[in-house]
Amino acid sequence: MKLLPSLAPLFLSSLVASKSFLFGSNEQHALVDDSLSVPGNNPLKFCTDPTAYSLTIHNVDLDPNPPEKGKALSIKAIGNFTEKVEQDAYILLSVKYGLITLINTKADLCEQMKQVDESCPLQGPKHFTKDVTLPKEIPRGSYTVLADVYTKDNEKITCLKATVHFD
Repeated sequence: MKLLPSLAPLFLSSLVASKSFLFGSNEQHALVDDSLSVPGNNPLKFCTDPTAYSLTIHNVDLDPNPPEKGKALSIKAIGNFTEKVEQDAYILLSVKYGLITLINTKADLCEQMKQVDESCPLQGPKHFTKDVTLPKEIPRGSYTVLADVYTKDNEKITCLKATVHFD
């Protein structure tokens, strides 16, 4: 998943809440805690209060937001690793299409960082920019992404979630 490297360290990263995600009706409304929104022009939410995370995400911008199938997506992210992240850090990534799990994998964070010209150890301020082209064959519907990121010692670096709807 080419989106993963840019959003992984800052999640990192993605995507726009649809009221009709589960129920197919615009009459359904989810309770949304805007205090968990990741700063910037993006649909990302922190899984829990981000003050406990060792990655402080200052900003993530997606252009366009929401992402559009068959078009280039530019991802710009700024953050700060408050603790050193070494080899064997990992990402638990889940991608769902509606209720169907498409991806449920564990990925090496340091390997993913190579795609944005970074390497472990990660520490201090970071700025990432990544351009990807989304396939035009993405099936219509809502996709939910969950990225849970941990150190080699199983300490939480960050956790992000997002939902995007493709027409």
